[in-house]
Amino acid sequence: MSRYAGIRGRRVLITGASSGLGFAMAKSLLSQGARVFVTGRNQGRVTQALAELRSPPGECAGAVMDVRDEQSIRAGLAQMLEIWGGVEVLINNAGIGMRTVSPKFLTDPKLFWEISAEGFRNLIDTNLTGYFLVAKQVVAHFLKAGGGRIINISMNHETMRRRGFIPYGPSRAATESLSHIMARDLMESHVTVNLLLPGGATSTGMIPDEVPDAMRPQILSADVMAEPVAFLCSDEAQGVNDQRIIAKQFALWKEAWKASEEGRPA
Repeated sequence: MSRYAGIRGRRVLITGASSGLGFAMAKSLLSQGARVFVTGRNQGRVTQALAELRSPPGECAGAVMDVRDEQSIRAGLAQMLEIWGGVEVLINNAGIGMRTVSPKFLTDPKLFWEISAEGFRNLIDTNLTGYFLVAKQVVAHFLKAGGGRIINISMNHETMRRRGFIPYGPSRAATESLSHIMARDLMESHVTVNLLLPGGATSTGMIPDEVPDAMRPQILSADVMAEPVAFLCSDEAQGVNDQRIIAKQFALWKEAWKASEEGRPA
């Protein structure tokens, strides 16, 4: 993985970082010297993640944070501020998947009218409202400090339209709308907002055990996020705003972005 300037010492809050994509991104940033605050809903899993992640050159701390609960968000953020005195990057990653409403969603999907109202609300509250609530708290600190970065984790457009993917698909479609509007609302500030997604099914706890054998070779490693998240937290990404970056195609995106920057009038 490339080494990026400006990451060392940078204070990064990652929600849902006790496993999966969040854990992989935390590991990547810590390897480049960032100060990463890991959050999750379960104290035992947060404690285990911290034990596995603590290694130089970065620094790692964490707390329980339920992104559906404003008081829990405030308490977790307060712990980060007490330890490091600020926050410079928010990675909104906490989410739950289709397994919570349809355990065999790949092999025996439930159609939308078969999904419980409670399951629908719980997933939307976590995957969408959670992004809003955490960003709402953190952006106040960004504006006071004169800048900051928000990275919202999303997924493929195909999955947003896939049969049997309510409410997960709508939750991430709404995440993308939320991100674009956040970017525009913050346009007059020095706070940037970008979307990052793996680019395919990824090996995390959201994938059911009954994955068809034909699909297994296509499943991405969570480490596909390592390079692009390091870039987005680095000095090189200064001014990158309102972009949708597919991790699997990061090299191509970066090449096109550099070409567009070079062709922009001074």
